[in-house]
Amino acid sequence: MRRRSLIALTATMPFAASAQQSGAQQGGAQPAAGAWTAATEYPAGAMPAEGLVRLAEAAKPLVITPAFDAPGGVRSAAMPRAVAEGRFAIGDAFAGALGALDPVFLLSSLPFLATSAAEAKRLLVAARPAYQEALETLGVTLLHVTPWPPTGIWSRRPIATPADLRGLKLRTYDATGTETMRALGAAAEMLSFQAVATRLADGSLDAVLSSGDGGAGRRLWEHLPHFTEIGYAMPVSLAFGDPARLGALTEDQRAALERAATRTESSLWTLLETRDAANQQRMRENGVTIARPGAPLLAALKEAGGAAVKAWEEKAGTAGSEILAAYRSGG
Repeated sequence: MRRRSLIALTATMPFAASAQQSGAQQGGAQPAAGAWTAATEYPAGAMPAEGLVRLAEAAKPLVITPAFDAPGGVRSAAMPRAVAEGRFAIGDAFAGALGALDPVFLLSSLPFLATSAAEAKRLLVAARPAYQEALETLGVTLLHVTPWPPTGIWSRRPIATPADLRGLKLRTYDATGTETMRALGAAAEMLSFQAVATRLADGSLDAVLSSGDGGAGRRLWEHLPHFTEIGYAMPVSLAFGDPARLGALTEDQRAALERAATRTESSLWTLLETRDAANQQRMRENGVTIARPGAPLLAALKEAGGAAVKAWEEKAGTAGSEILAAYRSGG
């Protein structure tokens, strides 16, 4: 299935000047005229932040200003609404954080479904039209997709057996991860990344399900000196634009932005090829012990994960089953 262009999308979505005026009438904070801020809840250096920096560079002479660490307190779950209301021109959101809005957003973080870059790419091909449609329903337009390195477990103490998960106060990043870890006895709780630092500092978290990529890793190794490479998932973040601003661009400008988004996404997949190794080197340099799970732990995780995938498929219905069938057939 082909990726639809921004030109085609903005030609069919209700974004005109009246939409901007409506947002202002609803009391939403409106940026200065011409301001193109690209916001994410993740810190500088993390893959989504890197994506926004690369998009800004590739989109010149259009001036896009990346903003990190949840500007205005806007985290992933609230980002589509913030962009649709015109608070930011572009937003980045971790896909799993949007799972309550549409189950398709949980797809990339389903446990042990896509655990290599090649599999994650194939899953994205199958899922992209559904991501586009779901984001359009939320009033925003997909620009590019950011891949994350493999998810593991950061913890205060080693995680070696299924017993080590029981009672573990663990942060997860989506509902599926929460269900999976609770099935194994963990006291799992879905939290945004921005909420993690405080909870680690006050001792109310023992562990974090995350890749710990880039700047995110720096926030974790201060409290969690162990990382278990469980190969849980390779999730994605989604960068999307405000249709009102996209519609205000000329056709040539929109085409240029589309090329910039395509180039950005391609470069992020290339970066992913070396990112995990670079992250692990930095982790070791900062005192993190990296371990692989034993066979009993991995088997328990995969069993719980398989049940979570089946539960997701039931919730997602025919549309979800079709995406999984296309992915598993290699189409």
